[in-house]
Amino acid sequence: MTSSQDLAGLSSGAPGAPRGAGAHDPASRDRPGRRVLVIGATGYVGSRLVPRLIADGAQVSVLARTPARLDDVPWRDSVTVHAGGLGDTDALLAALRGVDVACHLVHSMGDSADFEREERETTEAFVRAVEEAGVERVVHLSGLHPDGDEELSPHLRSRAEVARIMLGSSVPALVVQAGVVIGSGSASFEMIRHLTTRLPAMVTPTWVSNRIQPIAVRDVVQYLAAAVTVPLTGEAAHGRAIDVGSPDVLTYGEMMQVFAEEAGLRRRLMVPVPVLTPRLSSHWLGLVTPLETGLAKPLVESLRCEAVVGVDDADEVLGPPPGGRTSYREALREALRVPHGPARPPLWEGADPLGDPARLLPSDADWAGVRPPTIGRARSRP
Repeated sequence: MTSSQDLAGLSSGAPGAPRGAGAHDPASRDRPGRRVLVIGATGYVGSRLVPRLIADGAQVSVLARTPARLDDVPWRDSVTVHAGGLGDTDALLAALRGVDVACHLVHSMGDSADFEREERETTEAFVRAVEEAGVERVVHLSGLHPDGDEELSPHLRSRAEVARIMLGSSVPALVVQAGVVIGSGSASFEMIRHLTTRLPAMVTPTWVSNRIQPIAVRDVVQYLAAAVTVPLTGEAAHGRAIDVGSPDVLTYGEMMQVFAEEAGLRRRLMVPVPVLTPRLSSHWLGLVTPLETGLAKPLVESLRCEAVVGVDDADEVLGPPPGGRTSYREALREALRVPHGPARPPLWEGADPLGDPARLLPSDADWAGVRPPTIGRARSRP
C-alpha cells in the first residue's frame, strides 16, 4: 500500500519538496481520518486532491465510471474504488454508504445536447443520495460568476443552478467557487498558453477586457482539502458558497501579457473587435489551440462574464494556503517550470501531484501535452 510518505516522495527529481508539500498535520497519520468519497478523481483537480487527502490522513474512496483509468496511479492501492457514475443510483448509494464527506468535482462541459437539464437531474439525484446515506457534508467545486442569471453563459448558469441545489440540501454543502485555474493541464491555462504563444498579434473578442481573478491549482487543492475538515460553525453551519482566488485581479488581456513576459515572449498586440461572437470565438480557438470545440465553446462563453471574488473571506473560513495565496505570476512560474512548455510525463515516476500539482500528470488530457509553436520570442538580453 502507498503511504502518505511515499506519495510525498513522488518528486520531479529536484532536491527537497516544493512549497506546500507536507503542509498537512503530521499527527493526522496517528488517528482515524475522515471517510471521504471523491467523485471526479480522474479529473484535473480530483487527481491532485486525492493524494492530498490521503496525506492528510483521510480514508478515501472514489467513484469512477472507468476504474481502469486509475490502474497506474501511485495512490490506487490506498483508496477504495467504486465503479459507476452519478447517473447510476445504486452505485452512488453503495459508494456513499459509511462516508463522512462527499467531494463532488464533476461538471459537464457541453458534451450533452441538453447539459443543463442533465446536470440539474444528476445533482438532484446526488443530493437525494447523500441525504439518504446520512453523509455529514458535501464539498463541491464550482465557478466564480456575477450575481443574477441574466448575464451568465449556459455553462455558468448551470454551475450556479447546481450550487443552488447543493446549498438547498439538508446536508451542509461547502461550495468552493474558483475562477481560471492556473496549472499545466488545466483547460483554462492551456487556452492562455496556446493563444499567447502562437499569436504575436491577434484580433480579439471584447471579453479580453473583462476582469478575471485566477487561482493557482495548488491553492484550489488547499482550499478543497480544508473544506473537508473545517468545523461547520457560524455561517458555514448549514453550508455556504466560498469564493476563492489569487491576490490579483487582471483582465484576460493582461493575463496573456503577463504570460508572455514569464514565457520569454515579446509583448502581444491585441485589437479587440465586437464581431467575434462566442460561437466564432470557439471556432477560432479550435484553430489555434488543441482544445476540442465541445470544451472550448463553454469556456469562451463563460469569459463574457467577469469572474472575481465577491466576498473575500476564504482565508478566514478555510484558513490561508501555506505561505499565503499564490500570485498569478508565481502560479505561471510553477506551471512553466518545464522549459519550452509542458510535456506530459509518460510515467508517474516523473510526476508529483502532492508536492508539485502545477506540473502535468500522466492522467491529464492528451491535449495538455501538446507543445505550441513559439512565435515572437523575446530577444535574449546581452
